[in-house]
Amino acid sequence: MAKLSLPMASLIEQFGPHVNAAPPGGWGYPGEPDKLVPTHCCFCGQQCGINLKVKNNKVIGFEPREDFPFNRGKLCPKGILRYMQNEHPDRLLHPMKRVEGRGFERISWDEALDTTVRQIQRIQKAHGNDAFAMLSGVSLTNEKSYLVGKFARLALQTANLDYNGRLCMVSAGAGNKKAFGIDRAANSWDDIVLADVILVTGSNIAECSPITTDYIWRARDRGAKLIMVDPRVTPLARTADLHLPVRPGGDSALMNGILHVLIERGWIDEAFIASYTSGWDETKATVADYTPDKAERDSGVPAELIVRAAELWGPAKTSFLLHARGIEHQSKGVENVLSCINIVLATGRLGRPGCGYGTITGQGNGQGGREHGHKCDQLPGNRDITNPEHRKYIAEVWGVLESEIPGKGLSAQEIMNAIHDGEIKGLLSLCFNPLVSLPDANFTREALERLEHYTVMDFFLSETAQHADIVLPSALHEEDEGTSTSAEGRVIRIRKAVDPPGEAKADWQILQAIAQRLGREKGFQFDSPEAIFTELRRASHGGTADYGGITYEKIEKNNGIFWPCPTEDHPGTPRLFEDHKFHTPDGKAHFHPITYRPPAEVVDADYPIWLTTGRVVSQYLSGTQTRRIAGLVKQYPQPLMEIHPELAVSLGIAQSQWVTLESRRGKATFKASLVKTIRTDTVFIPYHWGGGRSANLLTARNLDPTSKIPEFKVSAVRVRPATQEEATEAEKEASS
Repeated sequence: MAKLSLPMASLIEQFGPHVNAAPPGGWGYPGEPDKLVPTHCCFCGQQCGINLKVKNNKVIGFEPREDFPFNRGKLCPKGILRYMQNEHPDRLLHPMKRVEGRGFERISWDEALDTTVRQIQRIQKAHGNDAFAMLSGVSLTNEKSYLVGKFARLALQTANLDYNGRLCMVSAGAGNKKAFGIDRAANSWDDIVLADVILVTGSNIAECSPITTDYIWRARDRGAKLIMVDPRVTPLARTADLHLPVRPGGDSALMNGILHVLIERGWIDEAFIASYTSGWDETKATVADYTPDKAERDSGVPAELIVRAAELWGPAKTSFLLHARGIEHQSKGVENVLSCINIVLATGRLGRPGCGYGTITGQGNGQGGREHGHKCDQLPGNRDITNPEHRKYIAEVWGVLESEIPGKGLSAQEIMNAIHDGEIKGLLSLCFNPLVSLPDANFTREALERLEHYTVMDFFLSETAQHADIVLPSALHEEDEGTSTSAEGRVIRIRKAVDPPGEAKADWQILQAIAQRLGREKGFQFDSPEAIFTELRRASHGGTADYGGITYEKIEKNNGIFWPCPTEDHPGTPRLFEDHKFHTPDGKAHFHPITYRPPAEVVDADYPIWLTTGRVVSQYLSGTQTRRIAGLVKQYPQPLMEIHPELAVSLGIAQSQWVTLESRRGKATFKASLVKTIRTDTVFIPYHWGGGRSANLLTARNLDPTSKIPEFKVSAVRVRPATQEEATEAEKEASS
């Protein structure tokens, strides 16, 4: 029987009869399927293998794939129920237009596309090409991500394209490129199992990346030690050998303190540093005064625990460091990432079995989606849009002049700022829900209301799509072919299981139809996703994210191929840096001296409590999909504010009481969940809900200067019992 990450009895209790042990038919509705379609889950960057059960052109259930090497038959609660969104009554089936006073009305595809194109042309003629922007999601396939970048530059002819990976992995990517010259996890997850010490910072793995938990437990079964760094004692941290309760925003100070102890005790790899790195002397000098006592003051972690972390990491023969959004969603996220990399480099733990460094990708194709050109500063192959040689190569692939490719545009939050300021007048978005996912939701709502035209491509009418003028129904994950790239860097196949319902169309078909109506059909005449992938291979070849040697056939034969893979006879690269050659100009890995600086917003007398945000196991991103799956809603029906009992008592707050949080941006009301697994100066809210339950009513638009990622993980708030009016309104919204 296929293995699951939760006991079967627990799954049946939580999710009902659709989760049942039915070995030959798998899990799902009764009856034999017409076919089983091997593909992958769409709800996080792990990309677990699944078989979709299809009957009469409908997905009726699933089976975990035993043959896929990453999850080996295991799935989390989201993966078990991901197929149940397909037949939801909210599914968009026809193009629509918004009619003032009447809501949305069905229209033809011709009217929807003609209206969109007419508005693009009107706005760009009056205000310039960059006055029309595009925002896309990063759960798209590689083919769609590639086509979005090409479409924005050549069909829309705008520089202002960005993606919701700007809210996810860009700090990790920027740090990786600065240190290693390449943006990918350095290892496949198999090296986690071989590590003697595992350090996880800023990631609630058990809830956000549950199958990765299995790799950590297998390492621990062979004696590995686990260090968890988080303001909360997350589920995996409860079993850790050491938990470091970092204050929100104190991450780089903590890492500097650990590095200080490693140097002081002689637990560094002098030979590796001398032969394969640069920047060590400056970094060593910077951390010279980061004694454990100083690191405690800046990070909130007791000095003795900082020393203990170094004592576990330093003498180990092998180690693996993993991080995610907790350290990256900050106005100094890139600095936090580099401070982690400094520890890995100082101990020479790269390029050999059991020694590695990984960035845990959150979104479905968060890795591949940040490689092929739908970032504002990027061209395919993870090339730099400001680099003349990179531009020249892509221009040749696209058959255009280099001057026809726009330059660097605005990032996602900067695009919203420009909309709010009236500089951007029109917007096309694809699978992006900024009203829920961007910080300062009141500001985002005001910006959307100021647009002269807004067209949305999506499969559900999200909170943001309700502000659109035109809505175009697009395809779900299982309704199209393509590839995706997992958190490990493994390129995998996404297979079409069913046709889109109603009049919905695949995204690549919609984009090409718009390009053709714009009179810019050259380069947008692909007849299949595989044809797009063939061009992507050529466009990426020679870049750091080189897919040149990857084909659909090769992926299927090998159950995935790790990039870089420059030629068809190349096997792929599961473990980077085995030759200790890095992708930087000098071929060395680069240390970066990091001086701790406070977050952009700190607590004070008016807003004395730290707020941090994150995910829960049953929900995904802005909840557009998972909040429409009953079993997942049942597991976590509404967002709760986690607060330590000591802080709750001091504020007069009881368990399950409605409380109101206020920041400098707005306020929101939640039920209190009193837990001892959080710092006494910090509260936590999950961010998967919109409306009055949105955590992003409270967060700030402060950006990292390099990655332009917002500081979701650090805000200053005050907390009080809700008024009767606030509680009544919150209760009403929670039950709707």
